Amino acid sequence: MQIQSSFSLKKFNTFGIDQTAEAFVSVQTEEALKEALALKEFPTKFILGGGSNLLLTRPIKGLCIHINTKGIRLIKETKNAVIVEAMAGENWHDFVNWSISQGYGGMENLSLIPGNVGTAAIQNIGAYGVELKDIFDSCSAIALSDLQEIEFSLEEADFDYRSSAFKTSAKGKYVITRLRVCLTKENHKLNTDYGAIKEALGDLEPNPKNIAAAVISIRQSKLPDPKEIGNSGSFFKNPVVSLSHFSQLQKKYPTIPSYPVNKTQVKIPAGWLIDCLNFKGYREGDAGVHKNQALVLVNYGSASGNQILSLAQKIQRKVKEEFDIWLEAEVNII
Repeated sequence: MQIQSSFSLKKFNTFGIDQTAEAFVSVQTEEALKEALALKEFPTKFILGGGSNLLLTRPIKGLCIHINTKGIRLIKETKNAVIVEAMAGENWHDFVNWSISQGYGGMENLSLIPGNVGTAAIQNIGAYGVELKDIFDSCSAIALSDLQEIEFSLEEADFDYRSSAFKTSAKGKYVITRLRVCLTKENHKLNTDYGAIKEALGDLEPNPKNIAAAVISIRQSKLPDPKEIGNSGSFFKNPVVSLSHFSQLQKKYPTIPSYPVNKTQVKIPAGWLIDCLNFKGYREGDAGVHKNQALVLVNYGSASGNQILSLAQKIQRKVKEEFDIWLEAEVNII
C-alpha cells in the first residue's frame, strides 16, 4: 500500500480546486480498502470517490482514501429483468454505457452524470424524471466501527430528493463498496416526458439507446465539461415550496415554472430563480456562474474553494431576498 504525503487533490475533484491531503492512498480492492481503514496511525479518514460532487475549502487532515475499485457483473437474470452489480469505483457514465450496450433499460435518463457508482447511491442522483432509487436493488458497505460488511435494502437506504441514509442517519458510518440495480430486458419503462427529450429524439424510436443519446446531447448543450472548465454540475437543489408560497410568487412572476411534488407542494427549478436575478454568466475573479446554465458554478482557472463558496452564498442571499426561498447546496462542501 503506497501512502503519499501532502498530496495534491487538484486532479481528484472536478472543480479543480488545489487543496492537499495530509496523506493519500488509492485502493483498487475491498481488501486494500479495509487495510487502509484499519490504519491506526491515521485516526481521521476521508473517503473520496469521483470528486464530482465536492467543493474543497480546506486541506484534508488525516488519510484520504480514494475508492478506485472496478468491476461490473450480472448477479441475477429472469425473462424480463436483470440485477447488475457494479463496484463503487466504477465511473457512473461508463456503467450506464455498459448497461445500454447490453440492451438493458432503466439507466438511460441518468446518462452523462459525473461521478462514481458509490457516490451515486449516497446522493440518490437523478435527471430527466428518473432517480437512482427507481432502479436501486441494494448496496454493500463496510461499517467504519468494526469493518464488517453490511447490506442496505431500498427501504434501509431511505432515499429522498438528492439524499439518502448515507447523508443523514448513516452519515460517516459506512463506506459503500458495491451497488446493485434492477434493469429491464424488455417492456422497458421509458420516461420521455421530462425536459426536451422528445424534441431531441425527433423521429427516432424511443428506446434506451436513443433516449441515452438524447440525454447526452441535451446535457452537452447545457452543461460544461469538467475536463474543460472546473465545475460540479448542479450546485443547488431545486427547492420545494408550498402551493400557497408558489401562488404568491406566481402573482409577481406569471411564467415561473414548477413541477408537482404532492398535493400541497411543488418544485421550482433553482436555475430559473438564479437566472431571474441575472447571475447567468456572472463572474468574480475565477469563480463564476456558467453562461448557459445558471445552476452551475464554475472555476475558470485558479479560484479557491472559498471563493466559489462565497459566490454560492451571495446567490443564496439574493434568492432569499427576492423569492423568500433558501437554496440548499447539492454539492458537499468540505
